[in-house]
Amino acid sequence: MCYSAEAWTLLRDFIQETGAEIDMKSFWELYLGRDEAYRIRNKMTDGHKIPKGLDLNFLHPKSDLEQKIHDLIAEWNGRKVSESEQELFKQVKRLADAERKLAVKETKAALNDQRIAGNKIKQLKRWIADAKRTSVEPTKDNRIFPDWYAPVLMMEQGKRVVRPMRYHCRPCGMDPSTDRTKTGQVSGKYNARRDNLTKFWRNQFGHNHCLMLAETFYENVDDGKGGSKEIQFRPRTGETMYVACLYSHWTDPKGKLPDLWSFAAITDEPEEEVAAAGHDRTIINIKPEHMDAWLNPDPDNLDALFAIFDDKQHPYYEVIKQAA
Repeated sequence: MCYSAEAWTLLRDFIQETGAEIDMKSFWELYLGRDEAYRIRNKMTDGHKIPKGLDLNFLHPKSDLEQKIHDLIAEWNGRKVSESEQELFKQVKRLADAERKLAVKETKAALNDQRIAGNKIKQLKRWIADAKRTSVEPTKDNRIFPDWYAPVLMMEQGKRVVRPMRYHCRPCGMDPSTDRTKTGQVSGKYNARRDNLTKFWRNQFGHNHCLMLAETFYENVDDGKGGSKEIQFRPRTGETMYVACLYSHWTDPKGKLPDLWSFAAITDEPEEEVAAAGHDRTIINIKPEHMDAWLNPDPDNLDALFAIFDDKQHPYYEVIKQAA
């Protein structure tokens, strides 16, 4: 399973690399949807998780629509800073109160307040700094997880187009409740196994294909101690990965819920070095020359699509970060 990736988020890179057009309206709808969700709930919602790298495309708007996106981002960041500063004030007071109590007598409650407040203060300061920051930090700003949005490359009316989609596919016809397991965890539909493409994914495979361009991917593996550790992989040569993906445009049959564009990365048996690091799957990294063939699938010739997989790129995926 590819549970996280450092994906391309700068739209100009897509234009330069692929000649794609940017579906700017879909980006505006994404930010507008996040803003509307906030107004309904009156709180910062996690329903539209957007990496900061995507925001940075609109620092210097060049059109009326880009200006609207810029304004939505500025309003969002302003709310986040305001809410974080209010919470920061509360936690600073909580820490000061705990330290006054500890100066008189050490208690579990005071130690707990000191620890929690100290951690929250550090976190809130990071949030505030990130909301205000305009410089790019790729590893932080471009990283996506399940339920986050990322730009993907697709084909519409014979043209390469970039639009944002949620990394966690909800196939058409499926109830939104299937996005979560019985325990409330994110379901595994952010990845699509190669050996399941003609079964569970049969309505997408051969029909709805897209590409995520990424620099690294992350996996959770067994740490040998009953827990897990995160491993980051990157092609040793530094080349960009063209990750084969499937997408779905979900619509609510009752017309009550908003449309959802979402995608899943296709995975295959692991490359040797990935297996040696402890993981049992690897994303399918196709060759750039197969881009159009992948984006224009023939549902009557699935063998040609599997042939693209068999001719995929095999860079050595080097472990560049390993954390317990």
